[in-house]
Amino acid sequence: MLELRKISTYYGNIQALKGISMEVAQGEIVTLIGANGAGKTTTLMSICGVVPPRSGEILFEGRPIQGLSPNEIVALGISQVPEGRRIFPYLTVAENLDMGAFLRGDKDGIRQDIDYIFELFPILADRRHQAGGTLSGGEQQMLAISRALMARPRLLLLDEPSLGLAPLVVKRIFEIVRKINAESNTTIFLVEQNANLALKVAHRGYVMETGQITLTDAAGNLLANEAVRKAYLGI
Repeated sequence: MLELRKISTYYGNIQALKGISMEVAQGEIVTLIGANGAGKTTTLMSICGVVPPRSGEILFEGRPIQGLSPNEIVALGISQVPEGRRIFPYLTVAENLDMGAFLRGDKDGIRQDIDYIFELFPILADRRHQAGGTLSGGEQQMLAISRALMARPRLLLLDEPSLGLAPLVVKRIFEIVRKINAESNTTIFLVEQNANLALKVAHRGYVMETGQITLTDAAGNLLANEAVRKAYLGI
């Protein structure tokens, strides 16, 4: 579904991604793990067109998408849940969800998806008229995921969904990630510093260090890998 071929991305003269290649198959959960500053968020920003790569090729369902605008990429079926959630704090929960469906015109489908969101996250149904900025951190993460789902993505990009959340909330978020993948066959590309949780929910994983992919394998194999355990699992 998604393929990156020798992607190099820069911030000015600083090279953040150094010719990385990876792929995500339809229906998979694939995780990208690595230390802070390794280039994980830049990878997602390159896919979404926010920080376009300077060289290389990004293919979505066989179509090159590098050079397209972010809204064109969303329209193709890719949605991102950004690091730090970045909801609209002064809009209500319902209005944030409406913003997620901004490019859609199917009112019946939008209503069905809102009902599905409220089944996934009942607390958001209770808070539907509440301003997003007044929600707890966990509720804001649920809203950020829900807003992205309102675009009906075939590929969902998640950037550090566990960041700053209590362990019980994190567990719930990852349960929902697995459920979204299983129930709707939504393909998920997960960037996460919590390597232990990420590898337990994913099918496959990539390890990134200083802008380069250094290792890739089935998630279970990476969990058992001594170097990965020492570097990222604290074992």
